[in-house]
Amino acid sequence: MASDASPPGEDEEKRRRRKKRKEERKKEVQAEDIEELTSAGHSALQEGRSQEAVSCFSSALQKAEQLQDRRVLRACSFNLGAAYVEAGRPQKGLDLLQQAQPGPKADRLPDLQFNLGLAHNAMGQSQEAAAFFLQAAQLYRSQGDGGSEGDACMELSRCYSRTQDWSLAAEGFLRAAESYKLAEKLDSAAAALKEAGSVMSQSDHFSQDDITSVLSECLSLTDSITEPRILGELYLSVGVSYCRLRCFQEGVQCFQQALGPSAQQPPLLAKVLHNLGAALNSEGQFRNAVTYHRLAAGLYGSLGCRADQAQCFSNLGIACSRLGEDEEAAESFILALQGFRDTEEHLAEVQVCESLAECYLRQRKQQKAVQLYKQALSALTHCQDSSGHLRDHLVERLTAALQRDQVTRRPRPLRPHPHNSPVPLTVRKSNVTQSPGQASNHQSLHKRGERPEQDGRQETVISGPSGGRATEAPGYMSNAPGPRRSEQDGLQNGEYGVLSDV
Repeated sequence: MASDASPPGEDEEKRRRRKKRKEERKKEVQAEDIEELTSAGHSALQEGRSQEAVSCFSSALQKAEQLQDRRVLRACSFNLGAAYVEAGRPQKGLDLLQQAQPGPKADRLPDLQFNLGLAHNAMGQSQEAAAFFLQAAQLYRSQGDGGSEGDACMELSRCYSRTQDWSLAAEGFLRAAESYKLAEKLDSAAAALKEAGSVMSQSDHFSQDDITSVLSECLSLTDSITEPRILGELYLSVGVSYCRLRCFQEGVQCFQQALGPSAQQPPLLAKVLHNLGAALNSEGQFRNAVTYHRLAAGLYGSLGCRADQAQCFSNLGIACSRLGEDEEAAESFILALQGFRDTEEHLAEVQVCESLAECYLRQRKQQKAVQLYKQALSALTHCQDSSGHLRDHLVERLTAALQRDQVTRRPRPLRPHPHNSPVPLTVRKSNVTQSPGQASNHQSLHKRGERPEQDGRQETVISGPSGGRATEAPGYMSNAPGPRRSEQDGLQNGEYGVLSDV
């Protein structure tokens, strides 16, 4: 009689098959979960939610460890490392990135090299970061990925900019622009050319024609930019570069083009107005400049940017002084002085003190001028690397102001009353003769190429850099070309105001 029971070996095989199918299904679910978490992490990174991205990639890595798939494990470690770098934890990110692909094969993975560069860059290791970005750019080029090559070149050039290797930075930005154009990413190419023009104008290795050619090419690509903020920033940066070359007319045109795209971006609009006013000062269009100085000062005030507002008041004072409106000029300089004191911008305080003192001298307020020169000397003691030349310059101005004050305070000779005996003529003549102090002071002004007080004009001052200073990121920039200006250049160098970049 036949039995319905299966042979023992067949039952065992069925159990193994069911277990295997169950394990495979479990792995499929885990793989699906990893894919879902990875997709969510990438979306969070693109939207700037770095902490959420870390959480997603961390969960994906835990599941990958259970899955025991080396390829998936490396990918999850890579993603989590990149997210940690983006979240401001570069050392933890670097450790994970190095674990993601150890050995010589790592040198052939462009994305890994790029992220290693980001990690070192976030830790302030610009030279190490530059090496990784350069390797990434070369690998992307070998793969024909022009867009990614452009991204790597942009990061590479920013490393060079931080170390003030302007020539290498310019070469990198220009290479990025070419890569973007090959990838038909014209908006990114315009941004790269903008950066190239900016760093080229800070280097002595490029001619003015070279720089203006790059700036013109950049402007020719503006039609490809649809984002107003990016377009406004581009016009602003190109305008500043033109002003560095003393091409103020072109600078004014760029700043005017930036007004529209910047209208809904108050911080950006304030910089555009600030720079437009400064460029118009440099063009000698002081009446037009006054309007923009006032608008910029008001907007900076509403944004709480005290030092920037003070600079606009200083520029306004310069414009009013050139227009012969000394009362308003003095009021503007006083507001600027208060702002620079509040923000402890000591060099700017020194310069505004001198401008206000000269304004008072034209108004015959010698005692106030003397007080301002003394205040300038006091503020100078707080300036780092203050030069003896600048101190001597202020002492000379103070001495001249004291001499003028003594002359004006000297008692006048008594004039004879018709009913009194006349005073001898020799007494009167000895008191009305021009004093040696007056003559020497007037002569010294002309020797230095400066205008005497009677012409109603004022030498212009420029405040030193603030914010980014040596790296100019984002910070202020002088509109003078060539070598960077130092305190040894003195205060009166014929420049008009300060330009701020994005």
